[in-house]
Amino acid sequence: MKWTNTLMMDAPAELIWELNTDVERWPARTPTVQSVARLDDGPFRVGSRARIKQPGQRTATWTVTRMLPGHEFSWQSKRRGLVLTGTHRVETAGPETRNTLEIEVTGPLSRVFGLLFGVAIRRALRLENAGFKSEASRQTAAV
Repeated sequence: MKWTNTLMMDAPAELIWELNTDVERWPARTPTVQSVARLDDGPFRVGSRARIKQPGQRTATWTVTRMLPGHEFSWQSKRRGLVLTGTHRVETAGPETRNTLEIEVTGPLSRVFGLLFGVAIRRALRLENAGFKSEASRQTAAV
């Protein structure tokens, strides 16, 4: 099962990419993330890991599995019977930037998970993207 949210943002792609990859600052930008702790040092890259606590969920560790610097990254978290893959994609679209957030759930329990939590996932993606857009607007207005 897969859920996607895309928003157009009036900000440079470089800024949107920075907002997506500066994961430790997510709690200040979206109500869907309570805390983030990077489990490694250095640049955000394939193999980077972060422990994330979200409302109503147990803390989960996410590991970056794919990275196209400046454009896209995917990371995964495994839970009993499930693999969650989150993808963040940044694309220039004329004078604006398209920011796409996606969650894909696979595994033997994915269908049940989707039926139980699909509405909440759609809402979380909307709120997260709105948080990125709001922060991008704030930062571009300050320039």
